[in-house]
Formats: sequence, structure tokens, C-alpha cells
Amino acid sequence: MIEKGKISPQQMALIMHPTILSTAALIVPSITMRQAGSDMWISPILSSFVGYLTVYILYRLHTQFPSDTFVQYVPKILGKYVGLSISIMYLVAIFYSNSLTIREYGEFITGNFLNNTPMIIVVIAIISVCAYALYEGLEVIARSTQIMVPIAICIILLMVVTLIPDFHIKEMMPIFGNGLLPPILGSIVPASWYSQFFIISFLFPFLTKKDLGMKWSLFSVTVVLLTTLAINVPVLLTFGSLTTSFNYPFLVAVRYIALSDFIEHIESLLMAIWIMGIYIKISIIYYLVTIGTAQIFKLDDYRTLIIPMGFLIILGSIWVSPNFQEMNHALSTTIPFFALFMQVVVPALLLIVVMIKGRLKR
Repeated sequence: MIEKGKISPQQMALIMHPTILSTAALIVPSITMRQAGSDMWISPILSSFVGYLTVYILYRLHTQFPSDTFVQYVPKILGKYVGLSISIMYLVAIFYSNSLTIREYGEFITGNFLNNTPMIIVVIAIISVCAYALYEGLEVIARSTQIMVPIAICIILLMVVTLIPDFHIKEMMPIFGNGLLPPILGSIVPASWYSQFFIISFLFPFLTKKDLGMKWSLFSVTVVLLTTLAINVPVLLTFGSLTTSFNYPFLVAVRYIALSDFIEHIESLLMAIWIMGIYIKISIIYYLVTIGTAQIFKLDDYRTLIIPMGFLIILGSIWVSPNFQEMNHALSTTIPFFALFMQVVVPALLLIVVMIKGRLKR
């Protein structure tokens, strides 16, 4: 096995929390608000069902191929040539996803904090840190997650509590004022983020207790949902319809926090925990594309690919979008449907094929 490290189901659940939320938490509130209006807080609840479904499908596939990652068992299901082609297509998609994530990170940091710093410097810095984590292995990423995620959740909850005096409950009313369709439409983009639980298909083979994989994955979906609500609801109650005016509404809300007129600029703390989350997300997707490539080409060690893959990802982050506006437009229009197809529909079809093959053998 290329990766000899093991992680616990609890560590996997913690890894998935920032992997989903580190980018979604910042931009999804404004995107959801455009479609769902005052019912934007309902949309994450509806979209979470995609997360639960994704976990169920991929765990069922894992039980059929307990020692293989997604790119390893697809050729076993569809045959060598078709399966290998699809596996390579998935690696390209994962590579694109990581490039996009790094571009989001670069745009956020240079646009809100380090305005005079070239984006390429910011990108190289985060890739260097993540590359070091990959050299140390999956266990190191998991252990760092155990430290960072509980701290991040506590800080976010404290921020929400301090925003309570600025809440206006009237912004949430009327519930379902325009029917059920707006929150359903608003759930499409968040659903694409929940579909990123597809990543667990690469982590299941490395669990110490594989029988607990589904339980802790479902728990992770629930915690992601609760955290999303803890971000969406305060944004709605603070800004109402003005939410669509901001690219990062939760960041803007946090900037209003001032405790006793001497504790201010809390947004720097939000930036710190966001960087921790994005480090985990970039590291784990970087790990997926690297180990997946090593598995397809049957290399003895994925570490030989870390530096060349990191260089390609840096180039990809520059190429992936000409500017922030076009990237944001793609994230709210075409990319969600592509993500849902690749991460939910195709695995579901693979599971159907496996079930049909199983019945024919009987």
C-alpha cells in the first residue's frame, strides 16, 4: 500500500469539516440569499440531504472494495480501459478543484488583508506548507485537524454570540413567504459543497475501524450543517437583503464586533481560523490527487509526485480563472451542477452497476 498511515473515523470526520466549510462559509451566504431570500437559512438544511446521500453511496461502494480508493475500484467495476479513463478524468477534476480552492484563498487574502502582496506569493506560501504536510503523511494532517477544528468551531460560536445584539428577527420573516421553490433553488450551490463528501472514498481504506466509517461520516455531515446554520442565520439576521451586496458577508458581520470599545478587529481572528481550515482543505485535496496519480501509475511512493504536482497546482490556480468576478460566477452557476454530477450521480450509477453484477453472479 502506498500510504501506510492510518487514521481513526473520528479524525476523518474532523478532516471533512473544514474541507467542506473553509470556502463555503465565506461565499455561500450571499449566493444562497440571491435565490432563497429570507429563507436562505432553510437551503442548507435541504442541501444537507445530498451530503447524507453521498456518504451512503460511497460507503456502500467501499464495502465492496474495502482496500481500494475510488480511482482503484472504478476500473474493477467498468473494466480496465473505460474504468481507467474515468479514474483519470476524476483526477483531473480533483486537480481543478484544488486549483480553484487555492485561487479562492489567494483572492480572499490579497483582496481583504494583504492588498499589496502579489497573489503568487500567497499561493506559493500555502502550497509549501501543504507540501510539507503531505511529506509527513495522512496521519500528520489528521492530527493537526484534531487540534485546529475544535478551536475554530468554538471561536465561530463566540463570534456568533457577540453578534446577537445586532440581530433583527424580522429579517427572517415571513418563512416560506414565496413558497418552497426559492429555498430549493438556493440549496443547489450548498448541495455541491456537501457533495464534496465524495472525498471520503479516498479515506475509507485508511481507517483503523472501517465499520465506524459511515457513522462518523454522517456525524460530520450533521456538524457541517449546524456550523453552516450558525453562519447563515447570523448573516441573515444582521444584514437581511443586504447580504447579496457583500462577497464575504460573515467577514463583514464580524468586522462589526467591538467588545467594550477596546477589543476590536476580530476579523483578524476569523482570518486565522479560516487559514487553518483552508490549509486542511488544500492539503487533503492535494493528497487525493497525488496519491490517486501514484495509484493509477502503480508507483511505490506518492511522495515523489508532491513537488511536481504542487508546481502544476500553482500554475492551475493562475489559469483557473481570469479574475474574481468570473470565478464567483462559475462557482454559483456551472460548477455546482458539474460537482453534483461527478460526486453524486456517477458514484450512484457505479453502485447500481455493482448491485446488478452481484445479482447476475447469483
